[in-house]
Amino acid sequence: MIRIDAHQHFWSVARDDYGWLTPALPGLYRDFLPEHLAPLLARSGIDRTIVVQAAETEAETAFLLELAAAAPFVAGVVGWTDLESRDAPMRIEALARSPALRGVRPMLQDLADDEWILRPSIAPAIVALCRARLRFDALVKPRHLSALRSFLARYPDLPVVIDHGAKPEIAAGRIDVWAAQMRAIARDSRVVCKLSGLATEASRQWSADTLAPYVDVLLEAFGPQRLMWGSDWPVLLEAFDASAAENAYAAWHDAASILTSRLSSDDRDWIFGRTAAAFYDIQ
Repeated sequence: MIRIDAHQHFWSVARDDYGWLTPALPGLYRDFLPEHLAPLLARSGIDRTIVVQAAETEAETAFLLELAAAAPFVAGVVGWTDLESRDAPMRIEALARSPALRGVRPMLQDLADDEWILRPSIAPAIVALCRARLRFDALVKPRHLSALRSFLARYPDLPVVIDHGAKPEIAAGRIDVWAAQMRAIARDSRVVCKLSGLATEASRQWSADTLAPYVDVLLEAFGPQRLMWGSDWPVLLEAFDASAAENAYAAWHDAASILTSRLSSDDRDWIFGRTAAAFYDIQ
């Protein structure tokens, strides 16, 4: 059974197109490239990955596509383009010519307008995504979920995956409103969700027990066939003290394995590979 990390990043600091990446994040302010990830994948038994954009530039998407062409373990790229641009449909058509491109991701969590995805100005781009058979990674927080429900209703043909379980406020212990919203969204059977990024939303003293109530909600709402495990490496390192960062990838993989240990082996196969393979069309 193929094992897939459905959400990881690469970056090179010298590219200077990561506005959020500064020396104020010492654990992340360095290069993270395929040669750094490969041994971590081998240690956790991961076969393939999906690399996801981390900068709002098409230049970074081109960079990721180049890395994917050279790194056999990269199964696909989720890139970025300006969905509000007048020529967005043409840009999407051009990007879709790359066989490695699997979808796009606007950085919704960083936008001032929580209802940005409902703007009429992006409608032509979303239609173009559907036409190109590309997917939409929804990088949202709980405050975006109401707008996301409306977006899903507006574009019923668009394949959508929610990144990082919509980033519940784990450190603050908030769960009820987020859980109700995620259950409502999950009624749309086309929507899938990434079991990723949760440790980063907790305090650095997190454990599998800390995350269990949130993982249980996602399992109940989406079921194993609509959940996919992702590392969110190297952002994942922010969930660990510097002394533990070297083993962060394996630690999160092990925690996710514990959190899903009560499931059947078939259900775990979906979460750790088959869901991502089906959603992102990984052969």
